[in-house]
Amino acid sequence: MKKKNVCVLIAMAAMTALLLSGCGGAQKPAAETPAVEEGQDLSAGEDAQADSAKEAAEEDTQAQDAAENKEDAGAAEAEEDTKKDDKSSDAEQAEEESFEESANEDESEEDPEKAAENAEESEEEEPAEEEPEPYVLPEGMYFSEMTGEPISEEIKDQRPMAFMIDNDERAQPHYGTSQADVVYELINSMANNRITRFMVMVKDWEKIERIGNIRSVRPTNILLNAEWNGILCHDGGPFYINAYLNKGYTDHFSGTFSRINNGKAREFTEYCLTGDLDRNFRSYPKVSRTYNSNKPEDDYHFNFADYGTRASLDEETSYPATQVILPLPHNKPKLVYNEETGKYDYYQYGQLYKDAGNGETMSFDNIIIQKCEIHQYDNNGYMIYNCIGLQQEGFYVTNGRFMPIIWQKIGDTGITRYYDFEGNEIELNTGKTYITMIPHDVWLDVTIR
Repeated sequence: MKKKNVCVLIAMAAMTALLLSGCGGAQKPAAETPAVEEGQDLSAGEDAQADSAKEAAEEDTQAQDAAENKEDAGAAEAEEDTKKDDKSSDAEQAEEESFEESANEDESEEDPEKAAENAEESEEEEPAEEEPEPYVLPEGMYFSEMTGEPISEEIKDQRPMAFMIDNDERAQPHYGTSQADVVYELINSMANNRITRFMVMVKDWEKIERIGNIRSVRPTNILLNAEWNGILCHDGGPFYINAYLNKGYTDHFSGTFSRINNGKAREFTEYCLTGDLDRNFRSYPKVSRTYNSNKPEDDYHFNFADYGTRASLDEETSYPATQVILPLPHNKPKLVYNEETGKYDYYQYGQLYKDAGNGETMSFDNIIIQKCEIHQYDNNGYMIYNCIGLQQEGFYVTNGRFMPIIWQKIGDTGITRYYDFEGNEIELNTGKTYITMIPHDVWLDVTIR
């Protein structure tokens, strides 16, 4: 199922009408007032001199009026000319600005052919990003089927070991766990607050000096180990395991390891030390060190990214994951993303987990969480995960992000496959992988943030 980004867009539109008023018109030029010629009085009794003086006064008045009207008309014409000059100047300025803008536009709008040539020149000038050269596997090395990393070809056909390690707090600290390639953490019993147990898988097991402590196995471990054609290293188990061990597809060494006086109860004192596995192979010559006919036909287990590259989850189908908190109440495990290393550091019992043998943190490049129904055998809490099935839910976590996945396992020895919601097999980063199964009744309590 693809992540849906829900974006709510709110659009608002507002229209404002600006009413402009108070527009002034140009002054109308004053009209030249025509002289009004009044007719003479023809009465015979008027004094000719008086008439002449009156007429002269009227002529002076008319002349003065005419001069004032002419002056007013000249002023009006001058003002009109000034306005015309202003308008002409504004028009010329606007024309010049328009010409400059047109020139700028002409300069900015290149000829298409010229633009193409410039683009080509720009591309030629910019150095092309060089793709990283593929990693060349050194002679005598091969890519591990468990981590996707280069290891010695001398152990290519060597079967991995699956060590059952007690995870009770009294069994701490553990030894050798940081050398694991794949770690499974599963509920060992519905009793004891759903205590868990590690199944630590190691390909290059000859380098191990001490690992453990070793405890009993459960049916689910047998089914998961069969995917790898590994050899189980344990110390017994409930009789429910017999039906699976008798099927013939699993080899195992049980209770044949060293005891160390560490001051603890006997069940916490068994460890696999240097030489123990060689002694077991001598004691059980029918157990092959190399892959046998029970190995699954598929030539790979995980779908790894190319070595030297780092696969990142698509942000459209994944979510941030800096902490993974698992609903396993006995030890309360969580995995915290370390940005410096790009790995997830394992915590339990409220503290960072460290290998007592070398002081290293148990860290993982990949985390796989599978939802899985369980079947409880009896009131003692013995149980089995229903780990064979189709279209089951899960999560994949890497590089600070997680995505929902689908997993399936067909048959006892079938390899568990992991897919995205479009049916593509997911790509894991090279490195170590942590796998856990969460019972369906607490699946919703898985916390990833």
